[in-house]
Order: sequence, then structure tokens, then C-alpha cells
Amino acid sequence: MYDAISLTTLAVAGVLSLGFISVKGLLDQLPDVIDSAAKVRDAWRRFRRKPQLPPPEADERELAPVGSDQEPPAAA
Repeated sequence: MYDAISLTTLAVAGVLSLGFISVKGLLDQLPDVIDSAAKVRDAWRRFRRKPQLPPPEADERELAPVGSDQEPPAAA
């Protein structure tokens, strides 16, 4: 009977030890997980944000063909 009590005590201690080790491992990883989540959140916000468009006059200058103020060449 004393053997059963000893074995039960050792089994419970072993299970608690493994439980504490696994909880400690999870808690050790928690700061890295939080940092990664913050980076993902910031990247998602940058992705969802609408792109900043340049002013319209800059677009017109870029799209205007070179030499557009001249007459097109005459067909022969």
C-alpha cells in the first residue's frame, strides 16, 4: 500500500513538473509573439492604406508627350 502511495505521489509530481515546464516555455515565447503581432498589424495597416497620389499638375507634366506643341508631320 505504501508503494502505491509513493508511486502516485511521484506520478503527480512528474505530471506537474511537465505542466510547469510547458507553461514556462509558452510564457518565454510570449514577448516574441507580441512583437510579431505588432509588426503584422502595422504591415496590414500600411497595406490597407490608400496610396498617396502626387498632385495633378505633376501627372499632367509626366503624361504630356514630348514635342506635343508642334504640328504632326505631314503625310507624303
